[in-house]
Order: sequence, then C-alpha cells, then structure tokens
Amino acid sequence: MGDTGFREVLSHAHAARGKAPRHFADMTDDEAVEAVTGMGLPRFRARQLASHYYGHGDVDVESFTDFPRDLRGRIAETLFPVLIDEVTRQIADEGMTVKTLWRLFDGSRIESVLMRYPRRATLCISSQVGCGMGCPFCATGHLGLTRNMSTGEILEQVRVASCAMRDGEVAGGPGRLSNVVFMGMGEPMGNYRSVLAAVRRICAPAPGGFGISARNITISTVGVVPGIRKLASEGLPVRLAVSLHAASDVLRDELVPMNRRFDTTQVLDAAHDYYEATGRRVSIEYALMRGINDQAEHATLLAKRLNHYGDDWVHVNPIPLNPIEGSRWTASKPEDERRFLDILHHAGIAATLRDTRGSDIDGACGQLAAKMEDSSTL
Repeated sequence: MGDTGFREVLSHAHAARGKAPRHFADMTDDEAVEAVTGMGLPRFRARQLASHYYGHGDVDVESFTDFPRDLRGRIAETLFPVLIDEVTRQIADEGMTVKTLWRLFDGSRIESVLMRYPRRATLCISSQVGCGMGCPFCATGHLGLTRNMSTGEILEQVRVASCAMRDGEVAGGPGRLSNVVFMGMGEPMGNYRSVLAAVRRICAPAPGGFGISARNITISTVGVVPGIRKLASEGLPVRLAVSLHAASDVLRDELVPMNRRFDTTQVLDAAHDYYEATGRRVSIEYALMRGINDQAEHATLLAKRLNHYGDDWVHVNPIPLNPIEGSRWTASKPEDERRFLDILHHAGIAATLRDTRGSDIDGACGQLAAKMEDSSTL
C-alpha cells in the first residue's frame, strides 16, 4: 500500500504546491551515486558527501576541502539547496527547551522543538505544513493542511538539532541528540513515504545516516489504520504513538474527526497488532480536557478497552491540555488528573502524566501553529 491511499484519506483538501528542491538528503545511496557520476565525478564522492552531511552535519560545501575548489559551487547548487531557514528561536525551561520557527522554500512555515532532559535530548519534528486532521483542541489542526514536506526538509530539522547539541547551543553544554519524535506539525501517516525514508536515514549508522537508534524514534498518528499496519511490516522497531483522547466513539468523533473513518475498535486492533508484530509497547496519547474526557467514567472505559487486549502492551500518556487562544477547551483540574492516573494504575495499566515542556512559548503538545513571532520579544 503506497501513499495514494493515505492521501485519499488525509489530504483531499490540501493545496496544490510545488515540490521542495531535490537535496542530497532526499536521495537513496544509489541515487546519490547516480547524481555524482552524472556530474562527471567518481562514485566514491557520494560516500564522501554522506560523511559530510550525516557524519558531520555539514552543508557548507565551500569547506569540503576533500573536493576540488572548482567543483564545490556546482555541488552546492546541485545537491545542497537551502531547504529550511531559521526565522525565530524561542527559549524556555531555563534554556533546556528550544522552539524554532522555520521558513521553507515556498515561504511556508513549520516548527520544531528541541527538549533536553537529564539523560536524553529529544527533538519533536514536523512532517507536514499544517495539518488536515481538524482536531478542534489543537492549534496545528486549525491551520489546515498546506502540503507534505520532503524527506530532505524533515531531515534538515534533525541535522540542525544534532549540530546544536554537539556544539553546546542548548543549556547544559555539548551533548548528543538521542531521540526523535514525529509529533510536531502534521499527520506523519499522511506523508508516509517521506517520513519512512527520513526514519531510515535517522537510524542508519554514519556515514549513511545520523545513527540514532530506531528504538528512540516515535511516530505519532491520530489513528490512520492503513499507516499503522504498513508501519508494522517495515521491520523497524520504532515506537508507535496513537493520539486516542477518548475511548468511546461518540466522544472521539467530536475530538478526532478521523474517528469517523477509522473508529476506536479499528484503531486499537491495529495498535495491538503493531505491538505483536514489533514487540514494542504502544504509547496511547490522551489530552485531558476539563469536563470533557477527564472524569472517572472516561478513565474506567479507557482501562476496560485497553485491558481487552491483554496486559502490558501499552503505556498511556495523559497530557494536561495546553489551551490555545480563543478555545473553549481547557486543562483538567489537578485532582481530576490524579484520579485519572489512579484509575489506570489500579487497572494495571502503565501510565505517566506527560511533562508539558515549552508551554510558555507555545511549544507544547497541540500548540504548534507556526506563528510569526516578534523577534524583539525573544
């Protein structure tokens, strides 16, 4: 099953936009060899370029001293066009959270968020410009879908963050990017081909990729069943995260419009099959909304639905809702959050209240909206 099926579901209203310029990061190994030999260069030059890009995070071709000076300009123009350009950078959590607004080749804007923790550094990346899922409590969903991002545009977010960690640009000194989550703007399953190509490069060892363990990569979805099932067949031990938000179809129809296409039973069946195919516990993402889905009966139903499939196959992440401006949806009361967790734990379900990093800079879950910030406030 290819992208076409996903686009039919997810991108029926997306605008006709041009494709991003083809970049070295968009190419397979064979395509890279073809590109360099097409320029009259020997095959080994493709591996040298991969070493610069993936191994060192370098795109300044003029600094590639292992290439003849008179070739560097042509290589830069042909293989390393600028795909993302930083517009603004915002800092939160004493420098441990960095949200970056990027301008793409066509003027579109996307965001990524780099979060440093004591034992890991996680990058939340975007895979689409906007999002076509229309979840009413999510700022990104209000944007609508503009277009899919290219593999190169996705990987550039990872490359820049890797360099930022390496060079000590994040509070805490030099370090290493260890985790990547596809939880930024967009529905990853709606851009399946580019997302999977990016995942394979992220987890491939240098010089063929960034060398981040596949087990430290998470792909999130609102519940696009064909995508979940295809991902289960890829042979990649990435973590699947399902944004469930409600265990009943009546409520989820309101919160996640995609539920009208793939209901909770179809989504949970596919998620459990993913667990059986990969051996990786599935993350269930659940944004807690005051008086909407955070009461005892909601937690009890969720526990019942998950336990139907057996023990220890999921980890639930209740997420305190990050309210968006002008929205009627708001965060749960702390006592309701605690009760929700207690009910899940009593039912034998692993659950951890999600840390809301970056909420003061609109960088937390559900808040990414690619807004043009006034740089004087940063």
